Amino acid sequence: MASYPGSADRLKPRKFNIFTAISDRILKSALARIVTVGALDVITASGRTLSFGDRTGELVVVRFTDTSAQWALLMDADMRLGELYMDGRFVVERGTMFDFVSMMLREAQNATHPLIARIIDNLRTRLRIFRHRNLPGRSKQNVAHHYDLDARLYELFLDPDRQYSCAYFEHDDQGLDEAQLAKKQHLAAKLRIAPGQRVLDIGCGWGGLALHLADKAVGGEVLGVTLSEEQLAYALQRPRKPEGEAGKVDFQLMDYRSLKGTFDRIVSVGMFEHVGLAAYGTFFKTCNKLLADDGVMVLHTIGCSATPGFTTPWLDKYIFPGGYIPALSEIIPEIERAGLTITDVEVLRLHYAKTLNHWRARFTARWSDAAALYDERFCRMWDYYLATAEAAFHYEDLVVFQIQICKKNNVLPLTRDYILRERGG
Repeated sequence: MASYPGSADRLKPRKFNIFTAISDRILKSALARIVTVGALDVITASGRTLSFGDRTGELVVVRFTDTSAQWALLMDADMRLGELYMDGRFVVERGTMFDFVSMMLREAQNATHPLIARIIDNLRTRLRIFRHRNLPGRSKQNVAHHYDLDARLYELFLDPDRQYSCAYFEHDDQGLDEAQLAKKQHLAAKLRIAPGQRVLDIGCGWGGLALHLADKAVGGEVLGVTLSEEQLAYALQRPRKPEGEAGKVDFQLMDYRSLKGTFDRIVSVGMFEHVGLAAYGTFFKTCNKLLADDGVMVLHTIGCSATPGFTTPWLDKYIFPGGYIPALSEIIPEIERAGLTITDVEVLRLHYAKTLNHWRARFTARWSDAAALYDERFCRMWDYYLATAEAAFHYEDLVVFQIQICKKNNVLPLTRDYILRERGG
C-alpha cells in the first residue's frame, strides 16, 4: 500500500464494514472507467489506496474522510464534490483541486457517464427554464449573493481596474493587467464610439469599462447600471477625467428593465449570464427599445459551444444563484424575435481559461488574507469555484461569445478591418 507524508495514522487497518467495502468497490469501478491516462491515487475512508491511470504525469492523491462522503460523490458528483471539499471531507493530499478536476474533465470526454448520471443531467437540462425565472427582486438578491461580498476579497485576485470578466490575450506571455486593458480596447473598437454619443453599460461592475468608453465619447455621456450596492459605491467614488477630456459618466443602481431613453451605443459584459433563460426575450426587446436606429450594441457573455445544458447545481447554490450559461442556439432566436440584426459574432476560445489561471494563482498566493476576511471553508469554496471554472474552459464546451448587434445592416464597415484600425493596430 502506498503511503504519503503525514498519512500513517489515517491508513491504520480499520474494522471491516460491508457498506464501506461496497462503496470502495463501486468507487473503483466508476473511476476506472474514467481515468485511463495520468496518475491518480484515491485513499478511501477504509484506508485503502485505489490507483488509476497509466501512471504518467504528476501524481494526484485525494482522500475521503468518511464512507458517507464516498456515497455522496457517487450519487451526485456535480453537487457533492464541491460541498465535500468545502467541508474537509474530500481532501487533496498531493497536487491541487485544479489538478484533480482537470483530470476528471479531461478523461470524462472519452468515457460514457453512468446511467443514473445521464438521467439526472437530462432532468436538470429539461427543467432549466423553470430554475431561471429571474424577476427584478430575485435578480437583485442573486447579484448581492456574489458581488456584494467584502470588496477586499476582489482586490486579492483581480487587476487594479477590477475587471471581473474574460480578458483578451493578444499573445501567450501577456500579463493579466495588459489583457484586461486589451479586452476594453477590443470592445470599444467594436462599438465604434464617437464624440458626443450616449453610451449604456448594462451590468457595469466596478465601473472600469464605462470610464474607458467615456474616453471615446468626449462631449457625450456614459451610464453604467448595476444591481450590486458594493459595486455601485466603488464606481461612484472612482476619479473621472476633467470635462472636455472625456464624456460625462454616471452610475446607478438599476435593473435593465427599468431603463428609459435612447442610447447610441449599448454594451453588456459578463451580465447576460445572470439574466435567466426565461428572460432572454425581455432582455433583447428592452435593448431594442433603448438602442438608437443607427446604434450599435455588443454583448459579451460566457456561452456553451455545444447543445444547451444546465447550470452545475453547486455553482447555482454557492456562487452564482440564478446563473445560466447559454448555447448560441438559445441566444440567436431571441435577438431575431426582438427585431435586431446580428452583424458580427466572435468566439473567444481559452481566453477565459487563461484569465482564471491568473485569478486562481493570485488567490492562492493570498489565501491567508482571504481566510482572515472569511474562513478556511470559504477559501476552499472559492478555490473550488476558480479551479473547476478554469478546468471547464479547458476541457468542456465553455467559450465566450462577443455578439455585435444593430437595427440596420449599413451602420458598420463591410469588413472587420475597422476593429484593428479603431484600436490603432
